[in-house]
Amino acid sequence: MEQWSESAIYWEKHASIVRTMFAPITPALIQAAGIDQSHSVLDVAGGVGEPALTIAEIIGETGSVIFSDAISQMALAAKREAQRRALVNIEFCQCLADSLPFRKHSFDAVVCRLGVMLFPEPRDAMREMLRVLKPKGLFAAAVWASSKANPFFQVVSDVVSRYVESPPEDPDAPGAFRFAEPGKLARLLADVGASDVTERLFEFDLEAPITPREFWQVRAQLSDTLRAKLAQLSPDQLGRIADEVEESGRMFFAEGRMSFPAQVLIVAGAANG
Repeated sequence: MEQWSESAIYWEKHASIVRTMFAPITPALIQAAGIDQSHSVLDVAGGVGEPALTIAEIIGETGSVIFSDAISQMALAAKREAQRRALVNIEFCQCLADSLPFRKHSFDAVVCRLGVMLFPEPRDAMREMLRVLKPKGLFAAAVWASSKANPFFQVVSDVVSRYVESPPEDPDAPGAFRFAEPGKLARLLADVGASDVTERLFEFDLEAPITPREFWQVRAQLSDTLRAKLAQLSPDQLGRIADEVEESGRMFFAEGRMSFPAQVLIVAGAANG
Protein backbone atom coordinates (compact mmCIF):
# COMPACT_ATOMS: atom_id res chain seq x y z
CA MET A 1 0.00 0.00 0.00
CA GLU A 2 2.84 2.37 0.86
CA GLN A 3 4.44 1.73 -2.52
CA TRP A 4 1.23 2.69 -4.31
CA SER A 5 0.99 5.84 -2.22
CA GLU A 6 4.46 6.78 -3.46
CA SER A 7 3.37 5.97 -7.03
CA ALA A 8 0.31 8.23 -6.92
CA ILE A 9 2.26 11.40 -7.69
CA TYR A 10 3.63 9.82 -10.87
CA TRP A 11 0.27 8.42 -11.93
CA GLU A 12 -1.24 11.89 -11.69
CA LYS A 13 1.76 13.41 -13.46
CA HIS A 14 1.32 11.02 -16.39
CA ALA A 15 -2.48 10.74 -16.16
CA SER A 16 -3.17 11.99 -19.68
CA ILE A 17 -0.69 9.52 -21.15
CA VAL A 18 -2.13 6.65 -19.10
CA ARG A 19 -5.68 7.55 -20.18
CA THR A 20 -4.62 7.54 -23.83
CA MET A 21 -2.70 4.26 -23.59
CA PHE A 22 -5.41 2.23 -21.91
CA ALA A 23 -8.48 3.94 -23.40
CA PRO A 24 -9.31 1.07 -25.82
CA ILE A 25 -9.90 -1.28 -22.89
CA THR A 26 -12.77 0.78 -21.48
CA PRO A 27 -15.34 0.11 -24.26
CA ALA A 28 -14.58 -3.60 -23.97
CA LEU A 29 -15.30 -3.47 -20.23
CA ILE A 30 -18.49 -1.45 -20.75
CA GLN A 31 -19.72 -4.06 -23.21
CA ALA A 32 -18.76 -7.00 -20.98
CA ALA A 33 -20.51 -5.40 -17.98
CA GLY A 34 -23.63 -4.56 -20.00
CA ILE A 35 -23.53 -0.93 -18.86
CA ASP A 36 -26.27 1.38 -20.12
CA GLN A 37 -27.39 4.93 -19.34
CA SER A 38 -29.69 4.03 -16.46
CA HIS A 39 -27.11 2.01 -14.53
CA SER A 40 -25.38 2.56 -11.23
CA VAL A 41 -21.75 1.52 -11.70
CA LEU A 42 -18.87 0.87 -9.31
CA ASP A 43 -15.29 1.19 -10.55
CA VAL A 44 -12.86 -0.64 -8.26
CA ALA A 45 -9.16 0.29 -8.13
CA GLY A 46 -9.74 3.19 -10.51
CA GLY A 47 -6.29 4.73 -10.17
CA VAL A 48 -6.38 8.36 -11.22
CA GLY A 49 -9.89 8.06 -12.63
CA GLU A 50 -10.36 5.47 -15.32
CA PRO A 51 -12.55 3.91 -16.43
CA ALA A 52 -14.93 5.69 -14.02
CA LEU A 53 -14.58 9.12 -15.64
CA THR A 54 -15.23 7.82 -19.14
CA ILE A 55 -18.20 5.75 -17.97
CA ALA A 56 -19.65 8.81 -16.21
CA GLU A 57 -19.39 10.81 -19.43
CA ILE A 58 -21.03 8.05 -21.46
CA ILE A 59 -24.00 7.27 -19.21
CA GLY A 60 -24.80 10.89 -18.47
CA GLU A 61 -27.05 12.16 -15.69
CA THR A 62 -29.53 9.28 -15.89
CA GLY A 63 -26.93 6.93 -14.40
CA SER A 64 -24.38 7.17 -11.63
CA VAL A 65 -20.81 6.09 -11.02
CA ILE A 66 -18.82 5.55 -7.84
CA PHE A 67 -15.05 5.60 -8.24
CA SER A 68 -13.06 3.71 -5.60
CA ASP A 69 -9.40 3.19 -4.90
CA ALA A 70 -7.41 2.16 -1.85
CA ILE A 71 -5.04 5.14 -2.14
CA SER A 72 -6.34 8.55 -1.05
CA GLN A 73 -3.99 10.42 -3.41
CA MET A 74 -5.41 8.49 -6.35
CA ALA A 75 -8.97 9.31 -5.34
CA LEU A 76 -8.10 13.01 -4.97
CA ALA A 77 -6.47 13.07 -8.39
CA ALA A 78 -9.54 11.44 -9.94
CA LYS A 79 -11.82 13.91 -8.19
CA ARG A 80 -9.83 16.86 -9.50
CA GLU A 81 -10.16 15.54 -13.04
CA ALA A 82 -13.90 15.00 -12.61
CA GLN A 83 -14.26 18.59 -11.42
CA ARG A 84 -12.26 19.79 -14.42
CA ARG A 85 -14.69 17.93 -16.68
CA ALA A 86 -17.69 19.25 -14.70
CA LEU A 87 -19.04 15.74 -14.12
CA VAL A 88 -21.95 15.68 -11.68
CA ASN A 89 -22.90 11.98 -11.75
CA ILE A 90 -19.80 10.57 -10.08
CA GLU A 91 -18.78 10.13 -6.45
CA PHE A 92 -15.45 9.15 -4.92
CA CYS A 93 -14.56 6.65 -2.22
CA GLN A 94 -11.26 5.56 -0.72
CA CYS A 95 -11.63 1.89 0.23
CA LEU A 96 -10.07 -1.53 -0.12
CA ALA A 97 -11.41 -3.86 -2.79
CA ASP A 98 -11.82 -6.67 -0.26
CA SER A 99 -13.79 -4.47 2.16
CA LEU A 100 -16.23 -2.37 0.14
CA PRO A 101 -18.36 0.02 2.25
CA PHE A 102 -21.53 -0.52 0.22
CA ARG A 103 -24.73 -2.40 0.92
CA LYS A 104 -25.56 -5.69 -0.71
CA HIS A 105 -27.20 -5.34 -4.14
CA SER A 106 -26.19 -1.68 -4.60
CA PHE A 107 -24.93 -1.64 -8.22
CA ASP A 108 -26.04 -2.73 -11.68
CA ALA A 109 -22.43 -3.23 -12.78
CA VAL A 110 -18.94 -3.39 -11.27
CA VAL A 111 -15.77 -2.96 -13.32
CA CYS A 112 -12.07 -3.27 -12.54
CA ARG A 113 -9.51 -2.30 -15.16
CA LEU A 114 -6.00 -3.72 -14.63
CA GLY A 115 -6.41 -3.97 -10.88
CA VAL A 116 -7.42 -7.50 -9.88
CA MET A 117 -3.96 -8.95 -10.51
CA LEU A 118 -2.47 -6.54 -7.95
CA PHE A 119 -4.88 -7.22 -5.07
CA PRO A 120 -3.37 -8.91 -1.98
CA GLU A 121 -6.47 -11.14 -1.73
CA PRO A 122 -8.20 -11.28 -5.13
CA ARG A 123 -10.61 -14.01 -4.02
CA ASP A 124 -11.94 -11.83 -1.19
CA ALA A 125 -12.09 -8.79 -3.46
CA MET A 126 -14.11 -10.55 -6.14
CA ARG A 127 -16.46 -11.98 -3.52
CA GLU A 128 -17.03 -8.42 -2.28
CA MET A 129 -17.63 -7.08 -5.79
CA LEU A 130 -20.22 -9.76 -6.40
CA ARG A 131 -21.85 -8.99 -3.03
CA VAL A 132 -22.53 -5.35 -3.93
CA LEU A 133 -24.00 -6.26 -7.32
CA LYS A 134 -27.73 -6.51 -7.84
CA PRO A 135 -28.99 -9.99 -8.77
CA LYS A 136 -27.90 -10.74 -12.34
CA GLY A 137 -25.74 -7.61 -12.32
CA LEU A 138 -22.45 -8.03 -14.16
CA PHE A 139 -18.86 -7.82 -13.00
CA ALA A 140 -16.15 -7.30 -15.65
CA ALA A 141 -12.39 -7.13 -15.21
CA ALA A 142 -9.46 -6.59 -17.54
CA VAL A 143 -6.10 -8.22 -16.73
CA TRP A 144 -2.93 -8.41 -18.76
CA ALA A 145 -2.38 -11.42 -21.00
CA SER A 146 1.13 -12.89 -21.29
CA SER A 147 4.24 -10.73 -21.07
CA LYS A 148 5.34 -11.93 -24.52
CA ALA A 149 2.10 -10.55 -25.95
CA ASN A 150 2.76 -7.19 -24.27
CA PRO A 151 6.12 -5.77 -25.38
CA PHE A 152 5.26 -2.53 -23.59
CA PHE A 153 6.45 -4.42 -20.50
CA GLN A 154 8.91 -6.86 -21.99
CA VAL A 155 11.09 -4.28 -23.77
CA VAL A 156 11.93 -2.79 -20.37
CA SER A 157 12.11 -5.99 -18.31
CA ASP A 158 14.51 -7.64 -20.77
CA VAL A 159 16.95 -4.75 -20.46
CA VAL A 160 16.65 -4.28 -16.69
CA SER A 161 17.14 -8.01 -16.08
CA ARG A 162 20.69 -7.66 -17.42
CA TYR A 163 21.50 -5.23 -14.60
CA VAL A 164 19.39 -6.39 -11.65
CA GLU A 165 19.07 -10.05 -10.74
CA SER A 166 15.49 -10.92 -9.87
CA PRO A 167 14.26 -14.15 -8.25
CA PRO A 168 11.64 -16.17 -10.14
CA GLU A 169 8.21 -14.60 -9.69
CA ASP A 170 5.57 -16.37 -7.64
CA PRO A 171 2.73 -16.88 -10.16
CA ASP A 172 0.16 -16.30 -7.41
CA ALA A 173 1.74 -13.16 -5.93
CA PRO A 174 0.52 -9.68 -6.87
CA GLY A 175 1.95 -8.70 -10.23
CA ALA A 176 1.05 -7.59 -13.74
CA PHE A 177 0.84 -11.11 -15.16
CA ARG A 178 -0.68 -12.94 -12.21
CA PHE A 179 -3.81 -13.82 -14.22
CA ALA A 180 -2.24 -13.98 -17.67
CA GLU A 181 -2.88 -17.73 -17.89
CA PRO A 182 -6.12 -18.22 -19.84
CA GLY A 183 -8.91 -19.44 -17.58
CA LYS A 184 -7.18 -18.68 -14.28
CA LEU A 185 -9.20 -15.60 -13.33
CA ALA A 186 -12.37 -17.05 -14.86
CA ARG A 187 -12.08 -20.13 -12.65
CA LEU A 188 -11.53 -17.98 -9.57
CA LEU A 189 -14.55 -15.83 -10.41
CA ALA A 190 -16.72 -18.92 -10.76
CA ASP A 191 -15.33 -20.33 -7.52
CA VAL A 192 -16.50 -17.27 -5.55
CA GLY A 193 -20.04 -17.60 -6.86
CA ALA A 194 -20.38 -15.86 -10.21
CA SER A 195 -22.54 -17.43 -12.89
CA ASP A 196 -22.32 -17.23 -16.68
CA VAL A 197 -18.58 -16.57 -16.49
CA THR A 198 -16.97 -15.60 -19.79
CA GLU A 199 -13.46 -14.80 -20.94
CA ARG A 200 -12.21 -13.28 -24.16
CA LEU A 201 -8.85 -12.13 -25.45
CA PHE A 202 -8.93 -8.46 -26.37
CA GLU A 203 -6.20 -7.17 -28.67
CA PHE A 204 -5.53 -3.47 -29.11
CA ASP A 205 -2.82 -0.94 -29.89
CA LEU A 206 -1.33 0.70 -26.82
CA GLU A 207 -0.59 4.18 -28.15
CA ALA A 208 0.48 7.61 -26.92
CA PRO A 209 2.13 10.70 -28.42
CA ILE A 210 5.52 10.15 -26.73
CA THR A 211 9.10 9.46 -27.82
CA PRO A 212 11.22 6.41 -26.88
CA ARG A 213 12.98 8.43 -24.15
CA GLU A 214 9.66 9.65 -22.75
CA PHE A 215 8.42 6.05 -22.80
CA TRP A 216 11.33 5.04 -20.58
CA GLN A 217 10.66 7.90 -18.18
CA VAL A 218 6.98 6.97 -17.90
CA ARG A 219 7.72 3.29 -17.33
CA ALA A 220 10.47 4.00 -14.80
CA GLN A 221 8.20 6.25 -12.74
CA LEU A 222 4.84 4.46 -12.86
CA SER A 223 6.03 1.05 -11.65
CA ASP A 224 6.89 0.77 -7.95
CA THR A 225 8.60 -2.57 -8.63
CA LEU A 226 10.76 -1.05 -11.35
CA ARG A 227 11.59 2.00 -9.24
CA ALA A 228 12.82 -0.29 -6.44
CA LYS A 229 15.10 -2.14 -8.85
CA LEU A 230 16.48 1.04 -10.39
CA ALA A 231 17.25 2.46 -6.93
CA GLN A 232 19.96 -0.19 -6.62
CA LEU A 233 21.89 1.09 -9.64
CA SER A 234 24.46 3.79 -10.26
CA PRO A 235 23.78 6.86 -12.43
CA ASP A 236 26.00 5.35 -15.12
CA GLN A 237 24.03 2.12 -15.13
CA LEU A 238 20.75 4.02 -15.25
CA GLY A 239 21.99 5.97 -18.25
CA ARG A 240 22.95 2.78 -20.07
CA ILE A 241 19.58 1.20 -19.32
CA ALA A 242 17.76 4.26 -20.68
CA ASP A 243 19.81 4.08 -23.89
CA GLU A 244 19.24 0.34 -24.29
CA VAL A 245 15.49 0.60 -23.68
CA GLU A 246 15.27 3.40 -26.21
CA GLU A 247 17.11 1.32 -28.79
CA SER A 248 15.19 -1.92 -28.06
CA GLY A 249 11.83 -0.19 -28.30
CA ARG A 250 12.56 1.97 -31.32
CA MET A 251 10.58 -0.28 -33.68
CA PHE A 252 7.40 0.66 -31.80
CA PHE A 253 7.80 4.39 -32.45
CA ALA A 254 7.28 6.55 -35.51
CA GLU A 255 6.94 10.31 -35.95
CA GLY A 256 6.83 11.04 -32.23
CA ARG A 257 4.18 8.44 -31.46
CA MET A 258 4.37 5.18 -29.55
CA SER A 259 2.37 2.15 -30.68
CA PHE A 260 2.76 -1.27 -29.00
CA PRO A 261 0.60 -4.29 -29.78
CA ALA A 262 -1.14 -5.32 -26.56
CA GLN A 263 -3.45 -8.00 -25.18
CA VAL A 264 -5.68 -8.22 -22.13
CA LEU A 265 -8.16 -10.82 -20.96
CA ILE A 266 -11.69 -9.54 -20.37
CA VAL A 267 -13.33 -11.75 -17.72
CA ALA A 268 -16.99 -11.25 -16.76
CA GLY A 269 -19.61 -12.93 -14.63
CA ALA A 270 -23.07 -12.36 -13.16
CA ALA A 271 -24.06 -12.08 -9.53
CA ASN A 272 -26.58 -14.57 -8.25
CA GLY A 273 -29.66 -13.45 -6.32
